Amino acid sequence: MTTGGKTPILSLENIRKSFGQVEVLHGVDMEVYAGEVVALLGENGAGKSTVSNIISGTILPSSGKMTWLDAPYAPANPREAIDAGVGMIHQELLLLPHLSIAENIFVGRYPMKSGRVDRREMERRAHAGLERLGLDISPRRTVHGLSTANQQLIEIAKALTLNAKLLILDEPTAALGGEETKLLFDQIERLKSEGVGIIYISHRLEEIKQIADRIIVMRDGDKVREFDTASLPVRTIAETMVGRALEQIFPSLPTPESEIALKVDGLSSPNGRFNDVSFEVRKGEILGIAGLVGAGRTELVRAIAGVDPIQSGTVKFQGKDITPKSTRDAIKNGIVLVPEDRKLQGLVLGHSIRENFAYSNFEAVSISGWIINSRIRKFADDVIKKFGVKGTGEQKVDELSGGNQQKVVLAKWLARSPKIVLLDEPTRGIDVGARSSIYELINRLAGEGIAVVVVSSDLEEVLGVSHRILVMAAGQQTGILDRSEASDVSIMELAMA
Repeated sequence: MTTGGKTPILSLENIRKSFGQVEVLHGVDMEVYAGEVVALLGENGAGKSTVSNIISGTILPSSGKMTWLDAPYAPANPREAIDAGVGMIHQELLLLPHLSIAENIFVGRYPMKSGRVDRREMERRAHAGLERLGLDISPRRTVHGLSTANQQLIEIAKALTLNAKLLILDEPTAALGGEETKLLFDQIERLKSEGVGIIYISHRLEEIKQIADRIIVMRDGDKVREFDTASLPVRTIAETMVGRALEQIFPSLPTPESEIALKVDGLSSPNGRFNDVSFEVRKGEILGIAGLVGAGRTELVRAIAGVDPIQSGTVKFQGKDITPKSTRDAIKNGIVLVPEDRKLQGLVLGHSIRENFAYSNFEAVSISGWIINSRIRKFADDVIKKFGVKGTGEQKVDELSGGNQQKVVLAKWLARSPKIVLLDEPTRGIDVGARSSIYELINRLAGEGIAVVVVSSDLEEVLGVSHRILVMAAGQQTGILDRSEASDVSIMELAMA
């Protein structure tokens, strides 16, 4: 197919995919042209990742045909797709933790010299790729222990070294802050100028307006709409995705109480990730924490939750010193943490919803130390209903959409009736419909008098959900802004201080 005298580099015609008796793609057509960014949008479960995985050779279509550079295209595996010039950055991190950064970037395609891996060349090229993304870190370092954001940047650097003619980016900025996203967008513009086609998947609709040339919207396995421009109101895009009119995405905030629930005073970590941080959160207040990648936001809430050690400072609840020495201490005192990586840190993926609920609530499902199946069933069914989880208790959590997985993580901790809830990137990789329901849940918690802390790399989100916003830069607290004075500009000024 040609449009305006141009021939697409990639064409999909009537692509269908079934898993068993269930058809998840219902005859999808699409084209991608050289030097353009096509945004592929839809709610979780719409079929975006299935389409991407077919293009990248991860799975095979059930029927239909594809054309790549005017020739039939049917990659049997990712290696064939890469060899043809098609690369993909997956939403889920696929790095090997005990290999070096350079080894991860070039795994399966190491540069060779005299029959051996040319480590000097590999590390030189890896360093250049990292530098382009603003990541100042040795390519010889192992991946183990790196933050989620830095691992995401390594995945991106890996894709940029493929010299591909088509790149598929699945939620590439989900773990990134504003400055890192800007560096990525600069690289995308460079790739476009070199004639690379890009399929870009994201739930951050504001960034779609910045980076995309066209928009394709999927819903329930069908392509439902195509826009020849990305200059559209966010509401128009969102309502096309969900197939209905959306109310205000961020609900009105409840009024906090006057009593201080959480007081953090002079908190510092032993490794210098954050230093001398102090703040208060009232009952029913939502405090946002903003900052660039590496600012120390995640490390701060992990320390408050007893996951990471504290060098100095105190954590108090209603005036009582409860500075945790372990997660058990924190949970006992009513502090729970929903971590940024739900699959790695928040869930046991191969186990059922009921089992995941039970692991965090043994007291509620046991008698005299014995787990009672009937108690697990009743407890899980009650929690599923209360927190709006879509699924049955026996369903495996790895079969759920990202939004539902996040609800499971939230629900298993909220079932404990905590007093302080710490949320690290609560809507990462979640579609606009599921995000709205999570915002409503956060508001409900605040309305019940719970102190809520929300760490987010999404400025629109942190502005929309917070009564006040604490900003961090390089481990230091640079300011706390009231909702009335906070803006993306004022936050970024403090984040880059």
